[in-house]
Amino acid sequence: MITCIIAEKPSVARDIARIVGANHKEDGFLEGAGYLVTWAFGHLITLSMPEQYGYGAYKAEELPIVPQPFQLMVRQIRKGKDFEDDPTALKQLKIIRSCFEKSDQIIVATDAGREGELIFRYIYGYLGCQKPFQRLWISSLTDKAIREGLAQLKAGCAYDALYFAGKARSEADWLVGINASRALSIARRGAYSLGRVQTPTLAMICRRYLEHQGFSSVPFWRLQAFVQKDGVPLQTTCTEDFATEREAQTAFATLSRQSSLVATSVSRKVAAMPPPLLYDLTTLQKEANRQLGFSADKTLSLAQSLYEKKVTTYPRTGSRYISQDVFEEVDSLLQKLGTSLPHPLNPHTVDDSKVTDHHALLPTGEGNTQTLSSDEAAIYQMICIRFVEAFAPNAQEERMQIELTDGTHRFVWRGKQILSQGWKAYTSQGEKTQSDESEETKEELLAELPNVQEGENLSLDHGAITQHKTKPKPLFTEATLLSAMENAGREIADTDSRKAISDCGIGTPATRASIIETLLLRDFIRREKKTLLPTEKGLSVYGIVKDQRIANAEMTGNWELALSAIEAGKASAEDFSTRIKDYTAEICRELLALQIVQPQYPTYRCPMCGKDTVGIFPKVAKCKSEGCDFHVFREICGVTLTEAQTKDLLTTKRTTLIKGFQSKAGKKFNAHLVLRGDGSTAFEFDNTTSKPKGRK
Repeated sequence: MITCIIAEKPSVARDIARIVGANHKEDGFLEGAGYLVTWAFGHLITLSMPEQYGYGAYKAEELPIVPQPFQLMVRQIRKGKDFEDDPTALKQLKIIRSCFEKSDQIIVATDAGREGELIFRYIYGYLGCQKPFQRLWISSLTDKAIREGLAQLKAGCAYDALYFAGKARSEADWLVGINASRALSIARRGAYSLGRVQTPTLAMICRRYLEHQGFSSVPFWRLQAFVQKDGVPLQTTCTEDFATEREAQTAFATLSRQSSLVATSVSRKVAAMPPPLLYDLTTLQKEANRQLGFSADKTLSLAQSLYEKKVTTYPRTGSRYISQDVFEEVDSLLQKLGTSLPHPLNPHTVDDSKVTDHHALLPTGEGNTQTLSSDEAAIYQMICIRFVEAFAPNAQEERMQIELTDGTHRFVWRGKQILSQGWKAYTSQGEKTQSDESEETKEELLAELPNVQEGENLSLDHGAITQHKTKPKPLFTEATLLSAMENAGREIADTDSRKAISDCGIGTPATRASIIETLLLRDFIRREKKTLLPTEKGLSVYGIVKDQRIANAEMTGNWELALSAIEAGKASAEDFSTRIKDYTAEICRELLALQIVQPQYPTYRCPMCGKDTVGIFPKVAKCKSEGCDFHVFREICGVTLTEAQTKDLLTTKRTTLIKGFQSKAGKKFNAHLVLRGDGSTAFEFDNTTSKPKGRK
């Protein structure tokens, strides 16, 4: 009997081939010991595009396009303005077909998840194969895991629900993305791209940005009282913020007349601080963005590489827990890592009911870590440190809160004492720094807490007034955006809907990074250091769709919930498909009915031809007069000119001082931008501004 094993990538196929004895290398597969081991290159087969169904031109009367049934096609690549079948995909599909035809049975070894299952099923269906298949389901690529997986193969039909969920997701994305994009493009008379997860994510970024831009900071004042207990100074803060300095000064005068404050309430509590849970993919991406500045996509790529090098387990997991049987192996794994922990090990992360398709990210204790790149080593180190933390003892702290009064106002002091470091002794991160805490929750760390009794008078040293300003919610970084996507349901007003999707959010751990990259690729958002900002194009799309269903995070979150239910065999893919088709028809009607007022952009006098024909566009200011080539790119030396700065340049020939230009040598500098008579631009420096070396 000949068995064909199909993996998702060549590197995985080679590992499996070595275990089963298929050591003879052929073009596109390995052979030996009764096995043919071949591979895909990701999604070789995709859903056919509208043109394949006869929908070439964009016509409102043809929307929504709902294929009955959906057809499959070979992955395509762009060639000039057109698309053609990917030659690499065509070649590998021919090899896979040959391997299937020569075999009596198939073992599916694509990645053990929704997308991995879909990759195989689409290939299987496209080739019209009817051979029986079994599923290899493993969470790491160690030799032991592969052997155990091959000894415990399951019938392919056991994963039908996983396939139905993947197929439903794929078709839903097609229906919404294709139809909504065409509907908006027809209404707007341009080329626009909308998507099931992409558009709600863009809406979140734009909404936060506009809130930030429109935020009016309001000043307020705080009053502090510095008291002593047994020679130990304690800084207390008034529980009331003052809207005016005059009110603060009145309170300060009242405080200053006192020689002591009375402790009206004293509470002490010893609390156990459990270690952080193990990493799932989203948590790893967030932490890597905060600590290392890595994008979500880069972290996913590095985690996938670590998996393929056998040093960590499967990365595309949504669980932060492990099962009891994995917990039994933790001690030996700690020994492989050269670490020992007090026994019994902390079972904080052990919960069989919270392990999804895969358990949390773990090091395997195998593979060659000496060959890792510096970036791979950084991610591997994070995973290892978190692994050690997770099974270390709880930390123990005693917390204390004292409430005091001067007879008019109430003051609070909070402090803590570490009784046992526990897991914090094993971490490189330590505990949250004081700067991360708000003024209201800040705790003073002391070697020993003061012995204060209720009713006791604490001598007052002095008082102080501090001025503050209200702050807007910070702009999104990739870390905070991933959190917002993960927790999108928590901002929904309706209690039942919020509860339903609070553990789901929008997107999945495996897809959120690609959504962010898609928004960047389509020029809807841009990176500015760690911050994600919308572009003018992104804001334009948001302005059109912000009140439409396509931008609704609640709707998208409910879809993710439904897909999870299909995957678990608790919901019908057919019912979901019907709802998606109805939804698609509704958003097409909404978008086509939009009465969009085309913006009237002002024009400015052209320095070259003298006509009032210069317009400001997202990336360039240019003359629209025929035969005139005047233009000024809005991105200069790493800075994108605002519309106001571009207007100043065109009308007064000089901008205000612009900060943050970057020279070819990588040095930052500040300068005015001036428009010369020949239409070119130049830098102009203040006397106090240093000129960059090498400026032309």
